[in-house]
Amino acid sequence: MPDIRPIKDLRNTTEISELCHQSKEPIFITKNGYGDMVIMSMETYEKSMAQTELYQKLAEAEVQIKNGDKLLDGEEAFRDLKEKHRGI
Repeated sequence: MPDIRPIKDLRNTTEISELCHQSKEPIFITKNGYGDMVIMSMETYEKSMAQTELYQKLAEAEVQIKNGDKLLDGEEAFRDLKEKHRGI
């Protein structure tokens, strides 16, 4: 269940920060009874962005498959990346 808090709760920044890190979920902030903002820890944000990027790449791959584009072999692609980034 989402955590919904009034904007006045942002006055206690330490409590809100701890809540963000403990819940590992976004916290929804309301203003005058209406949704206004969403806050989350950096860890939660980065995880969310990585997940979004993965979904975008999967959607692109599905389009490539549908269009009959030349696809890379997964093992070959990972081998090439390892060689490219070896020693970095």
